[in-house]
Amino acid sequence: MTDYSLDRLPDLAPSARYKFATRVLPLLLLALILLSIPLFEPSRTWLSLFNAIGINMVFALSYNMLLGQAGMLSFGHAVYFGLGGYAAMHGMNAIENASYDGGVWAAFPMFALPLVGFAGGALAGAVIGWPSCRRAGVPFAMISLGIAELVAAAGFMFISVFGGEEGITGDRMNGIELFGLSLGPLGEVYWFIAFWTFLGTALMYAFTRTPLGKLAQAVRDNPERVQFVGYNPNRVRYLVFIAAGGFAGLAGGMSAVNYEIFTPESLSVVPSGLVLLMAYIGGARYFAGPILGAVVLTFMQSNLSDYSEAWLLYLGLLFIGMILFAPGGLAGLLLSGANAFKGAFGVKEFLRLGAYLVSALLASAGVVVLVELAVRHSNGFGEAFEPFGWHLAPDQVMPWGIGLVLACVGMGLLRVLSRQEGAGS
Repeated sequence: MTDYSLDRLPDLAPSARYKFATRVLPLLLLALILLSIPLFEPSRTWLSLFNAIGINMVFALSYNMLLGQAGMLSFGHAVYFGLGGYAAMHGMNAIENASYDGGVWAAFPMFALPLVGFAGGALAGAVIGWPSCRRAGVPFAMISLGIAELVAAAGFMFISVFGGEEGITGDRMNGIELFGLSLGPLGEVYWFIAFWTFLGTALMYAFTRTPLGKLAQAVRDNPERVQFVGYNPNRVRYLVFIAAGGFAGLAGGMSAVNYEIFTPESLSVVPSGLVLLMAYIGGARYFAGPILGAVVLTFMQSNLSDYSEAWLLYLGLLFIGMILFAPGGLAGLLLSGANAFKGAFGVKEFLRLGAYLVSALLASAGVVVLVELAVRHSNGFGEAFEPFGWHLAPDQVMPWGIGLVLACVGMGLLRVLSRQEGAGS
């Protein structure tokens, strides 16, 4: 007779090497990057950029707990970022007042203010999520949009809480010091941001490994089956919503200490849309996707805006391009490239990849020329667009023709390559 004992079954559990490579090594690399940045002695501009990237990384990862993990499309996630930030700002002022008058807040270090932001964001998630998470899909998205508008409007109405249009300001150089950091110099603020960025990232990654994190993924993929096995999908969504609100509030607390000001604009749909773009462009199905999206979008927001008035248009085009041609986002592209190189590309595959890259560059160059000429023409100043020393004046026909030809040739080649790939598959 055949022996069906369990001893003969293969061991399907992941190996220790696989666990280390997928669960520990990425966090070690993140810690190494955060620790090595000050060794290069970056300027104040770069330190400010790194601080903004750290805040947006935590914010985008918290949003992806809803979108990528639980399948909840929210248009109002900035509400929890903002309310957490406001809670931290009030905590900051309470610490400052306690430094003169004494009280409980005198023993609270400024370094720990993101915990106040976390509590504020989680409390807001518990209150708002109770009615919101009773619906899923489009109704949930519409409810989140309505709540974002309501809270943003309330931010201008309740001046004693939100400070009106001017917002609430504070001074981070008060209270007791932790780790010897006064949080005065920008270099010390960097260590504050780096610490909470790493801690927030590690905790959110750990959340994906918990039973609740796994249930959230199951609810995203098939809520009916989750309900069939005895779990309430609405309750799972609600608990994930609270956790996501808490981490968004943590990012808000980091922002409060970094900028020492919070205004009602931080509660509006604009930052909610920006964090959605970070998750989609980076890759919502991958944990590292929002991190890549936060790096790219923060860099575009901080640097590209200095070179072009149309940087928001480029951001929109990048978003549309990702949705149409790379639904896995930047993380999906990087992972596909790595898998392709692991599979030992042949000459034909490398030529096809090169043709795709050249076509995409031609199309991008053409679109950039047309957009920049259009911006300069609409301004009416007659200023020329001068990429790489070329003089492209908007009042001449030739530059428009160059941009149009580059865009048409690039897009045409991309279409031909896509058709060939579709016919060959």
